[in-house]
Amino acid sequence: MKKRFLTLLLFVAAQAFSSADDRPNIVFIFSDDHATQAISAYGGPLAEIAPTPHLDEIAQEGMLFQRCMVTNSICGPSRATILTGKYSHKNGFFMNEKTRFDGSQQTFPKLLQKAGYETALIGKWHLASDPTGFDHWDILPGQGSYYNPDFINPEGKYRIEGYVSEVITEKAKQWLDKERDPDKPFILMVQHKAPHRAWDPAPKYLTAFDDVTIPEPDTLFDDYSGRGTAARDQDMTIEKTMTMGRDLKVKELDDTGNFVIGALGRMTEEQRATWDAAYQAKNEAMLAAKLEGKELVRWKYQRYLKDYLRCIKSVDDSVGEIQAFLEASGLAENTVFIYSSDQGFYLGEHGWFDKRFMFDESYRTPLLVRWPGVVEPGSVNTDLVSNLDFAQTFLDIAGAEIPEDMQGGSLVPILEGTVPKHWRMTHYYHYYEYPGWHMVHRHEGVYDGRYKLMNFYDLEEWELYDLETDPQEMKNQYENSELAGVRKRLHGELDRLREQYEVPENEKQDLTNVNMHFHSEEIRKRGIERMKKRQENAKKP
Repeated sequence: MKKRFLTLLLFVAAQAFSSADDRPNIVFIFSDDHATQAISAYGGPLAEIAPTPHLDEIAQEGMLFQRCMVTNSICGPSRATILTGKYSHKNGFFMNEKTRFDGSQQTFPKLLQKAGYETALIGKWHLASDPTGFDHWDILPGQGSYYNPDFINPEGKYRIEGYVSEVITEKAKQWLDKERDPDKPFILMVQHKAPHRAWDPAPKYLTAFDDVTIPEPDTLFDDYSGRGTAARDQDMTIEKTMTMGRDLKVKELDDTGNFVIGALGRMTEEQRATWDAAYQAKNEAMLAAKLEGKELVRWKYQRYLKDYLRCIKSVDDSVGEIQAFLEASGLAENTVFIYSSDQGFYLGEHGWFDKRFMFDESYRTPLLVRWPGVVEPGSVNTDLVSNLDFAQTFLDIAGAEIPEDMQGGSLVPILEGTVPKHWRMTHYYHYYEYPGWHMVHRHEGVYDGRYKLMNFYDLEEWELYDLETDPQEMKNQYENSELAGVRKRLHGELDRLREQYEVPENEKQDLTNVNMHFHSEEIRKRGIERMKKRQENAKKP
């Protein structure tokens, strides 16, 4: 009897091990500030000029999500939401500045470890604290460097010669090939620095797009007349905020020394020679032309977009290399391959770069998923999904239990071709980092796939947009009586979602005594002066 019981126990254990061994692997490639406008599978004016063939291949073999919305359009908070499946007010990471992620809290990597998965993180972390819940981690400190980047792992800090996207890719392939446990299913998070500011391209792509003119967006010279204070009061325009030295690579105009000492100072002699050969003659021609006004803005736009797209080429290469490695090693058919970014980005729309606003270019992020045998190739989904859903999705793929306190929903049913009966019809957004980089006012809002309601609560201003009739979000319709029913409905939805997600009441903080950390004393002083002036004007009759 005991022998039969032992045999049965061993059989059950063997079956469980076999089942765990057969569970899908997950490769999650995650970039920084990658706009959907810069992925050719999403279409648009850049699609033919700057194709992304390897990213497009994921869409062709899997599912492209048209409406993947972020909860808070800024790097660190987006990453914290993905790790926890919770909004910023629940995971404690509201903004990049002066914030550390609490690694002791529940995260999906820890839950995957408990479920028998091996977990690995390589590349950009940007959450201030050390990663937890990962069997292997090897990360960039802070924002990281494009050339000859430093890395940090449990043994300490070190530097590697090379271009950051290529180094991260090689590290990922090395882990897949030599360092993982072949008897365990795994999740590998490959997190790129590119295409984050200041958009330093790889040596092999420094002259890409030299022979083309990038089409300008219709709103490059937007005057913000159709919107409220927040759109006019930001500090993120190509015209006024983008620096000629660090951002646009004109070392003769690098008045801070940050570019020459920092980025160029990290390069080897060979890298520097290749860099100078690519930029110097073009810079000299621009300086000789003595451009001003709109012509200078147009030159800046071309330099910015070309460098941004050059960085994207390296990200697309990484996707292709890792896909090819999975194919060659026999892992591809049992691996869910996911590509996304921490949020979208402005590529000159409204005259802007950066993100933060709930306007569509920064609010929407790319999401592409290939899952052989599950996702129908060439699928396109238009439901409202979110980075809030990623944690639950990873756990569901692994067959792990999903905690009730996570606030999103698993995308697995959608990937299988069925939208859950009670899937969200509206999405909640909340941005907190003010005052801070680019001076975008705090705001929250709700979006139903057509209409978008925003509450800039420090300004006591509301904005409402109809993206069907106004896809560029140029005209605030909040006072439009014809949309009174829409306005009332969205206010109700905003109240409902605030209650559902347990969002604390917005505090009207005293903005004259801000003690946040800023990378630039000039930015801090400028921000405080602008806030004081605004508060003084508000007191006037």
